[in-house]
Amino acid sequence: GTRMGPGWPKPARRPPPLRDQGPHSMAAVAARFASPLARTARTWAPGLARDAAAATGTRMASGGHALPSKTDFCVVGGGIIGVAIARELAHRHPGASITLLEKESSVAQHASGRNSGVLHAGFYYSPESFKAKLTRAGNVFLHEYIEEKGLKINKCGKIVVARNEEEAAGIDELKRRGDANGVPLEKITAAEAEELEPLVRTHEVALWSPTTSAADPEEVTRSLARDAEEAGVTFIHDTRYVGGGAEGRVGNGCVVRTNHGTLEAGHLVNCAGLYADRVAHDFGFGKDLVMLPFKGLYMYCNSVPLTRLIYPVPDLRNPFLGVHFTVTVDGKVKIGPTAIPALWREQYGLLDNMDIGDMYTTLMTEAQLFVKAGFNFRELAFEEARKYYKPFMTKGASELVKGVTDASFGNYGRPGIRAQLLDKRTRTLVMDFHIEGDESSTHVLNAVSPAWTCSVPFAQHVCDTMKV
Repeated sequence: GTRMGPGWPKPARRPPPLRDQGPHSMAAVAARFASPLARTARTWAPGLARDAAAATGTRMASGGHALPSKTDFCVVGGGIIGVAIARELAHRHPGASITLLEKESSVAQHASGRNSGVLHAGFYYSPESFKAKLTRAGNVFLHEYIEEKGLKINKCGKIVVARNEEEAAGIDELKRRGDANGVPLEKITAAEAEELEPLVRTHEVALWSPTTSAADPEEVTRSLARDAEEAGVTFIHDTRYVGGGAEGRVGNGCVVRTNHGTLEAGHLVNCAGLYADRVAHDFGFGKDLVMLPFKGLYMYCNSVPLTRLIYPVPDLRNPFLGVHFTVTVDGKVKIGPTAIPALWREQYGLLDNMDIGDMYTTLMTEAQLFVKAGFNFRELAFEEARKYYKPFMTKGASELVKGVTDASFGNYGRPGIRAQLLDKRTRTLVMDFHIEGDESSTHVLNAVSPAWTCSVPFAQHVCDTMKV
């Protein structure tokens, strides 16, 4: 069962308000000065206090917690991996101080809250990979956890379809991997696939995955964060990691610099997602590794009444699963995601969060991959860029589902950015989870899909291998 550490102490009770004892009492004077201007000042006070703190060096952060001067564990990043690791550390080290730094105002604001929400079953991954070992366990855990917590889930199942004879052979490879990974799967005929989903298209055979579901990843991450807080983890929001590493080490620990000041940490756990490579480089790790951002776009369907997830057979040379139909936890249908090379790490819109320096280094990396790459980057980039063109997306969708036209699709959903790790030595994408570290720090460098499905078993694995 889930072990729970000591909860937060209850706040002290407020003293009762002063009684009004006349026109010159403190209460009466205060009431006369409670003008709209004064109320406005009180509304702005928290922000003004933070500005003043920044100017004077006072340690302030949002969320009701000040940045501590010391902590036993400092987790950088409030996505589902960072939250799950903080939660696991609290269970394993009761009494230890654990601080999670998140640069946004709440958890799961990037990849963790912008993914498809699919609870993967675990049959895509080669049996020797960490993804294979952890996804099945994560699927089982999250199904149980979501039901226990009363969170939303859509147990819709998934059909993987073949668009031609070659992909029909790919069905057999996926079935082989699923069997090796202990995943419940059934190879079915086209007729049986239509019984499960009347609108589905497939070439002779398909693969049925009954344990694939859809949930709300942001809701799940918030729930895990509540668990972590109840176990004693301190969450500090609006607090950005700005530096640290070897030059700041204290004994076996380290010094972490943020936009709100500096803290000493016994051990740093880097779960910074799109910026995990930069944090790792500060500590002397992952020097030959760099993040390559890929933008994922979804389009919502207006008139495609599906009840199952519909996926194509993927190109197993790449870590992407291709454009597919997802039925959300609320029953909405969407197609996507794309995997379009982004120009900088947080390029959610055309010019959103533009970072000139990041754009330069990203473009230089992508240009080098166009010239020479250890994978089909040029082909992938051209293919994915075409998906900005709606009719091209529609054509791909019509190969999976009957009756799809341009009119079937409406607005784009909230885009996401995949933090995909690239090995600069071989110019290849890192296909599996990747962790490096020593006594001072642990760095989660490649926590890509299906990381949210296997987040809790993955957190347990990271804590098992942590050198503390």
